[in-house]
Amino acid sequence: MNTGKRPPAPTATPVRDRIAAIAAEDRFTSGGLAHRVLSFGPPTGRDLVYVPGITTNAEAVHFIAAALPEFRFHVPDLRGRGGSDAAGPGRYTLGHYRDDLAALIAHLGVRAPVVVGHSLGARIVAAWAVDHPDAATEATVVLVDPPTSGPGRAPYPITRAAFLAQIDAARRGVTAEELRAHYPKWPPRELELRTELLGSCDRTAVSETHRGFEEEDFFPLWDRLSGDVTLVHGADSPMVPPSAVAELARRNPAVRLARVDGAAHMIPWENLPGFTAALRAATAAPAGASTSGTTEES
Repeated sequence: MNTGKRPPAPTATPVRDRIAAIAAEDRFTSGGLAHRVLSFGPPTGRDLVYVPGITTNAEAVHFIAAALPEFRFHVPDLRGRGGSDAAGPGRYTLGHYRDDLAALIAHLGVRAPVVVGHSLGARIVAAWAVDHPDAATEATVVLVDPPTSGPGRAPYPITRAAFLAQIDAARRGVTAEELRAHYPKWPPRELELRTELLGSCDRTAVSETHRGFEEEDFFPLWDRLSGDVTLVHGADSPMVPPSAVAELARRNPAVRLARVDGAAHMIPWENLPGFTAALRAATAAPAGASTSGTTEES
């Protein structure tokens, strides 16, 4: 019998669930915590470990992996994010994150991987490369827009309060359109995904990590980097401004520098073709060579 009532509209499957359905999920242990890692791409692809930023979960990297099908991406949820356990206060230093990355690479058993870090992840990868030189010598290391804030330097451009406010808004139910004010260049799907994932970030994790951006010095790590290393930075990035680029080039001229135009700090989200071109150039170039595209002079 027709009651005149319309059937309920179908509920769209969340973006994160659609991504999780096509990813391989695994877990490893580090620092007494269980960590989740998602893998994307063909099992026969070149292994690429991607370490995300301060409020980026593993699912958010799927669109990057889809644009680079020659690689097998392995992306962890950092401690205190997504499906990984949260730690207690005082356990979100760069040293803790470095040890988590070392445990992940050992768990995966990959040889001569590409190891990419974005933002916080770039600092983590740099710390791992310095403290695990034997493993890093076999790897291709790509640091994407590492924050250059630190002791005696300009503060990190985004305040701790702003990060925490975004997490709280996500937990209340922020919309993709509301987020667009913060991320005007992002694709619609990635904005929607951020609304789904951001609320899973532990406030202590983000707060203490932000403090590390201003109290932990990146430059001594940078000075010690060697081997097959490239730094990719956004032309408009406030985290790696021109003065920092010049200092980085002067302090360690052996590291390749590649600029991506039309992008600020969130390079893959703002200029995906530029980012994939820079990454492919970095992974194809022999150590010490310039990458293709726009590069900085040392």
